[in-house]
Amino acid sequence: MISTEDAIRAVLSVSNRLPPVTLPLHSALGKILAQDIHAPDPLPPYPASIKDGYAVVASDGPGVYPVITESRAGNDAIHVTITPGTIAYVTTGGPIPNGADAVVQVEDTEIVQDGSKRLVRILIQTNKGTDIRPVGCDIQKGAMVLKSGEKIGASEIGLLATMGVMMVKVFSSPTIGVLSTGDEVVEPTTGSLGRGQIRDSNRAMLLSAAMQEQCKFVDLGIARDDEEELAKTLDDAFSSGIDILLTSGGVSMGDRDFVKPLLEKRGKIHFSKIRMKPGKPLTFAEIDVKPGKKILSFGLPGNPVSCLVCFHLFVVPAIRHLAGWSNPQLLRVQARLKQSLKTDTVRPEYHRAIIRWQVNDGSGSPGFVAESTGHQMSSRLLSMKSANALLELPATGSVIPAGTAVPAIIISDMSTSDFQKGEVPLNNDCAMPEARFQEIPVDVANWKVAVLTVSDTVASRLGPDRSGPRAISVVDSSSEKLGGARVVKQAVVPDEVSKIKDVLQRWSDVDKIDLILTLGGTGFTPRDVTPEATKEVIEKETPGLLYVMMQESLKVTPFAMLSRAAAGIRGSTLIINMPGNPNAVAECMDALLPALKHALKQIKGDKREKHPRHLPHAQATSEDTWDRSYKAASGVGDSLEGKLTSPTHLTKVNTEYHPNMTFNIYTYNGQARCMVHYVPKKVESLTLRKCCGKVSNEPAPKVASIQDEV
Repeated sequence: MISTEDAIRAVLSVSNRLPPVTLPLHSALGKILAQDIHAPDPLPPYPASIKDGYAVVASDGPGVYPVITESRAGNDAIHVTITPGTIAYVTTGGPIPNGADAVVQVEDTEIVQDGSKRLVRILIQTNKGTDIRPVGCDIQKGAMVLKSGEKIGASEIGLLATMGVMMVKVFSSPTIGVLSTGDEVVEPTTGSLGRGQIRDSNRAMLLSAAMQEQCKFVDLGIARDDEEELAKTLDDAFSSGIDILLTSGGVSMGDRDFVKPLLEKRGKIHFSKIRMKPGKPLTFAEIDVKPGKKILSFGLPGNPVSCLVCFHLFVVPAIRHLAGWSNPQLLRVQARLKQSLKTDTVRPEYHRAIIRWQVNDGSGSPGFVAESTGHQMSSRLLSMKSANALLELPATGSVIPAGTAVPAIIISDMSTSDFQKGEVPLNNDCAMPEARFQEIPVDVANWKVAVLTVSDTVASRLGPDRSGPRAISVVDSSSEKLGGARVVKQAVVPDEVSKIKDVLQRWSDVDKIDLILTLGGTGFTPRDVTPEATKEVIEKETPGLLYVMMQESLKVTPFAMLSRAAAGIRGSTLIINMPGNPNAVAECMDALLPALKHALKQIKGDKREKHPRHLPHAQATSEDTWDRSYKAASGVGDSLEGKLTSPTHLTKVNTEYHPNMTFNIYTYNGQARCMVHYVPKKVESLTLRKCCGKVSNEPAPKVASIQDEV
């Protein structure tokens, strides 16, 4: 067995580009260009107006001028010259009349009524060249517009038409022959199956897959498991003008699997087993049919899933290489697993999955998320249904946890996948949108958190939401410190006071959210209105929270002082404005964490203090600290006279005097600081107060007498 990588290299090493052909422009879509295309003319070929307006002499400046001609798309005004003190009406794309050197848009002009004369007032001072596209500003004459090897899409068709190229030289796409084998295989049109029969799914599937790759095809039907019949069918196929032969079945180790030995007689076998799952019994051969003409033959497995997986991994790169692609490999991306997956112990697996782009891929950032299509048995064609990717799983025999990023090979158009919650569908509507809401399913949490991104750009889907996912990630990672907080709602709204207020009021009054974090709209621009909307909603302000956020942000950038954030309480909900920068979100949360849990408790009516050793005022005693210390040292203990074995146990270092009491400070065993409490003529106890920086209430040895050194 060889590896998948070695097998692909072997296939591509013998796959040579097919000769180019010349096709009409409308037939070239999807093909690979086989020639360089140069511009025969400049674009635009004349100075053209960028806007509807008036062609002027820029030095004339504002004033009232007569309109002496019009220049619309075409040859209008071609023989008219604009002189100082005159202007010409021009439309977008229209040629600029001789003498004019600028265009003033209609919005900066006024029509002046003066009987039969057509007069226009120019309201602004313009500059030479304003709103004029010079000759060749888009494409210079002789410039290379398209290069050989580029794929021709809709925009390339447009460029070719612009250059006047109506017949295009492209690389040929291969012709593929598809043959099914097996005594058990019958036509799909069979109404009632006999014992041991199955309808032929592989041939229809492979023919459709070939069409998707823009290949011509030849349907070779079904061949029985008879060596002589199969040999004749293969010979007919090799003489039919195909470039690639696909057979399914007959390549395993059975006594009637004839495909591999027959291919071996007619050409060179490059490999017959691959270390992969599914698709182990894959045979690849190179058949020379005549000088300069060879056929690539793939003996695909009979199991439908194995057959199609091998088509994507090996046949598609071969098709693309023959058709002139510079990079025939399939696209690979990284995707995070939606569920844990068990890997095979021996062979790398190509796990069928559906991947989608989501605003939060589980890491707090946008990315692809992969969902398994279910049971992966190689005969179960349902596992290929809706699959748009093959996940490359290593042969470790271990479980890959959910959330792990793995390589994913894209095998079909991802736009066909159904969008689910948390995903961002494509939307070309640039009108100001309404708010977009997302419910986030979570386990039961002590504190419910909601994240509101305020941004015209994100709400219009003209850019990604980077701060929202970051805020969710920060809250999730700080959940324990916050006492079990979880984000349960997320929304995006444009920079409009009414829309911001609606969301804040609904989340506070209806959904009973404990903490709302708004992101963005706190700066100085006219559209930054988040603080205004927030102040209209909150009932109590919380300036201390804003202070600590400002302190933390100023450590990073002086521009933090430009934030106009607001924060406060509405009912039982705490609302905090944060900047829209994703990094600033994390900085602000770090600053708030020490007190945020306590703040949420207080809003709910819990008056207990945060520090675990704090005593409520009602429980505190009025006893003086010195009295308590004296009482702790007042008991007479057993004498330890004679038990101190070395005079280095206690060494006096200082003496302090207080009313009715004297304190001698000693070191104990050269390490600890000790305090001896004196009462008249006798030491009652030795109390260890501090050892290695930590407070200890453990009593020190009691002695009957004191010297400078004991």
